[in-house]
Amino acid sequence: MGNICPCQVQCGDSFINRCWDCTSGQAEYICQLEDNLEALQIAREELRELKEDVIRRLGIEEGGHMKRLEQVQGWLLRVEAKITEVDELIQDGPQQIQKLCLGGCCSKNLKSSYIFGKRVARRLQDVVDLKRKGDFKVLVERSAGEPVIERLIEPTMGLEGMLDKVWNCMIEEEVGLVGIYGMGGVGKTTLLTQINNKFLDTPHDFDVVIWVVVSKDLRLEKVQEEIAKKIGLSSDGQWQYKSFNEKAAEIFKVLRKKKFVLLLDDIWKRIELKDVGVPLSKRQNRSKILFTTRSKAVCSNMEAEKIIKVEPLVWEKAWELFQEKVGADTLGADPDIPGVAEDVARECAGLPLALITIGRAMACKKMPQEWRYAVEMLRKSASNMQGMGDEVFPILKFSYDNLPNYKVKSCFLYCTLFPEDYKISKDGLIEHWICEKFWDDGVNQVDEFNEGYTIIGMLVHACLLEDDGSSVKMHDVIRDMSLWIACEVEKEEHKYLVQAGAQLTKAPEMERWRGTKRLSLMENNIEQLTEVPRCPDLLTLFLCGNGYFKIIPDDFFQFMNALTVLDLSETALKFLPNGISKLVSLQYLNLSRAKIKELPSELMALKKLKYLNLEHNYDLHSIPRKMMSGFPLLQVLRMFSCGVVCYVQDEDAINVERLMLLKHLKVLSITIRHAYVLHRFLTSHKLLSCTQALSLQDLMDAEFSSSTNMLLQKAKSQAPDGLHNPARLRKRSFDRLRHVDVTRCLQLQDLTWLILAPNLTELYVSKCENLEEIISFGKLGKVMDKEENLNPFPRLKVLKLYQLLRLKSIYWNALPFPFLEEITVIECPLLKKLPLNTESAKGKVVIEAEKHWWDSVQWDDEASKTAFQSGFQDLGRRS
Repeated sequence: MGNICPCQVQCGDSFINRCWDCTSGQAEYICQLEDNLEALQIAREELRELKEDVIRRLGIEEGGHMKRLEQVQGWLLRVEAKITEVDELIQDGPQQIQKLCLGGCCSKNLKSSYIFGKRVARRLQDVVDLKRKGDFKVLVERSAGEPVIERLIEPTMGLEGMLDKVWNCMIEEEVGLVGIYGMGGVGKTTLLTQINNKFLDTPHDFDVVIWVVVSKDLRLEKVQEEIAKKIGLSSDGQWQYKSFNEKAAEIFKVLRKKKFVLLLDDIWKRIELKDVGVPLSKRQNRSKILFTTRSKAVCSNMEAEKIIKVEPLVWEKAWELFQEKVGADTLGADPDIPGVAEDVARECAGLPLALITIGRAMACKKMPQEWRYAVEMLRKSASNMQGMGDEVFPILKFSYDNLPNYKVKSCFLYCTLFPEDYKISKDGLIEHWICEKFWDDGVNQVDEFNEGYTIIGMLVHACLLEDDGSSVKMHDVIRDMSLWIACEVEKEEHKYLVQAGAQLTKAPEMERWRGTKRLSLMENNIEQLTEVPRCPDLLTLFLCGNGYFKIIPDDFFQFMNALTVLDLSETALKFLPNGISKLVSLQYLNLSRAKIKELPSELMALKKLKYLNLEHNYDLHSIPRKMMSGFPLLQVLRMFSCGVVCYVQDEDAINVERLMLLKHLKVLSITIRHAYVLHRFLTSHKLLSCTQALSLQDLMDAEFSSSTNMLLQKAKSQAPDGLHNPARLRKRSFDRLRHVDVTRCLQLQDLTWLILAPNLTELYVSKCENLEEIISFGKLGKVMDKEENLNPFPRLKVLKLYQLLRLKSIYWNALPFPFLEEITVIECPLLKKLPLNTESAKGKVVIEAEKHWWDSVQWDDEASKTAFQSGFQDLGRRS
C-alpha cells in the first residue's frame, strides 16, 4: 500500500483534500503506527532482557570494594524509566489504532494519531539507542572504600622478628594458608592485629582484608556474618532471610573474583571454609588466609602450608615490657624494688599478657615488702596449682588475687557468665551488680552507678577487662582463667555453672543445677525446659539469646525462692508461666526482644522487683491495670518499642499517670503515640528527668508542636540567664536522654526541643512529611538571646534521617561533634547542607547516602568536603 493515507482507505476520499497535513510528510507516523508498535514491543523485551543480563553480571562482579560504574547505574535508571514509559504507550496502542480505523478522516482524530505515532517512533529510537549503549565491556571499578580497617592495639615489644616472618608469607606466592600457634597469652592476637594494621601503610594489591574472631564456641554462621559485613553483603535487606547455603553462595560469588586476605583469630578446631563460602586459596588469585590457634595440631588439621610458632619473649624484651607497665616512678620508689621486680617479671615466663597484667597490678606498689610478697605468692601459686588449667592461669591469677576486696573480685567473676568475645554493656553490667547486691543496700542509684564505673575502671586498669567505649570485653585467656577460678579453684565459694555460647540444644541435666548459685546458658539453641530443677541457692539464671526457646513449664520456678536475676531476653517466649509468682526474691527481669503477648497478673507478686525490661516486645498489647503500682521498688523500667504503650487510646494517659506514681523510678524508656499522653509526659519533671530513650510515633495532632513549644518556654523561664547556661537549664530537662526516635509525626515541623537533651547520643527521624528543620532558628530565637552560642548536640554519635521530603536544615552553622561516628541520609532531597566543617569531628565519620545527594551537598569550602569524603558510602550501590 505504500504511504496511503488511512483516510483514503477508510473513506475513499482524496487524502489531499481530507487528510490532516499529509502533504507535509507527517503521514508516516500514522501509516506506520501498527508496525512501529509491534517493533517497539519487541525492542522493549530485548531491552528488558539486556537489563536483566547486566544486573546478573553485577551480582557476580559487584561487592567487596568493587562498585558499579556511574554510567552503568545511570543506564539502569534510564532503562527502568524508559520501560515504564514504553509500557504505557503499548497499553494505549490498541485504543489508538481502533480510533484511527473508526474515525480516521476526522481531523481531530488524525492529529491525535499523529502525536501518538510520533511518540511511538521516538520511543522506538530511544529503546534502540539504550540497547546499543548497554553493551558494557566493563561494569565495575574498585571503590574508594578502605580495603582494611585499623584495629586498636596496645604496643608490645619483642614481636618485630615474628611480624617480619609472617609478613613475608604475604608476598610469598607459593603460600596461601598460614597457621600461627602458641600458648595462651603469648601474643598471637597481637601479632595478627599487627599484620592487619600493616596493610594500612604498606603498598599492596589486595582488594579486601577481612578480620573474624572465631573463638572456642565455633559458629559458622558467625564467621559468615563477619565476612559478609566486610564485603558489603549484609547491608542487603534480604540477606537476613537467606539460608546458610544461600549466604555461602553469595560470599563465594564475591570472593572468588577478589584477591583477599582472611584473618581468623582463635581457632580451636578445623573450619570447613568452603562451607562458609570462602574459596580455598589458589595460586592464580594469590589470596591469603592466616589463622591463630593454641594448638599445632589444628594447624595440621587446617592443612596450613606454613606453620609458625609464637614463642614467649626473650628476657631482655620481657623485662623491658614489664618496666614500661610498672612505670619508672614505682621502680624508683625504693632501691630494693628493681631487683625484686626482676624476680616478679621472670615469674611471668615471657608471656606478654602476664607481663602487662601483672605489671599494671604492681604499678601502685611502692614498698619492697609488697614486691617480695608478690614473688612469694606467684611462686606459691605456680607450685600449688601445677597441672591445674592452662599453665598461664596461675600467673594471671595473681592479678585477681591482688584485687582490693571480695566485692571487686565477685564483680570480675560475674563477667564470665557472658560468652567469649561478648561485648558487655557497662550500664547493663552495673544494673546486674546492683540487683545482685554486690554492695550494701541503702546507697542511692547515682552512687551505685558511680561505684559500678569505679569497679569497671579498676578491672580495666588491672588488664582484666578491655575497655570498648560503652561496653567491656574479656580477653579469651582472661575469661578462661576466670572460669577456672569460678568453676574449679573457688568452686565451693562461687558455685558457677557456665555454658554460654556452647551450641547446646538441650539444657544440662537438672542434677548439675543443684547447689549452683549462678547459671548461664545464654547464646545457645535450647528450645524448651521440661524438667523442674531443685536449686534453692540459685541467684542468677541467664537463658537469653536462645532464639528458639518458647516454653517454660508452670512449675519450673517452684524451687527457686532465692533467684534474684532472670534474663529471658532475645527468646521466642510468648507467655510467662503463672509459676513466676514463686520468684519472691526477684529483682531483675529482662524480657526484651522476646515475643511476649501478655503479662500474667501473677507477676504482681514480685514485690522486690527493681529492674523490668519489656523493650521491643511488639506484640505485647496489655498490661494488667494495677501492675505498675504492684512494683513499689521499681527503679528501671524499659518499654521502648513495646506494643502496650504504642496504642492510640486514652488509657495510655492512665499509664503515664501510673508511671508518675513510681516513687523510686530512675531510668525510663518509652514510646508515645498520642499527643495528650505526650503533653502529660512533658509536664512531669519526674518522667523527663529519668527518661533515657524516647520514641514518638504517629503523632498526628498539632498539639504535639504546642507541647514542645511549651517545654521550651518553660525551660527559658527556668533559666533566666540564658539557654547557654547548661548547669541551670538542663538539670530541669532531658538530662538522661540518650536515644530519640521520631517516626511518622505528620504535623511536626522541627525538633528544636532537642536542645534540652545535652547527652543525646542517637537520633533517628523518619517519614515526618512536614519536618523542615531539626533545630529551628526562628523558634530558638524566641527563647534565646541573639548573642547566645548554643551547641545542641555535644555528645551525638549517630544521626539517621529517612524520607524527610521537606527537610532543609539540621542546624544553620557548623557544629562541633566530638563523638560523631555515623550519619545516614536517605530521601531528603531538599537537605543541601550538613552542619560540618574541618573542625567538626575528631575521628572518621561514616556518611551513608545516595551518591547523587552527596554530590549536591554544599560546603563552606573544599577542605570541609575533603575531610568527610573518605567516610562517604554510596547507598545507591546496594540497590
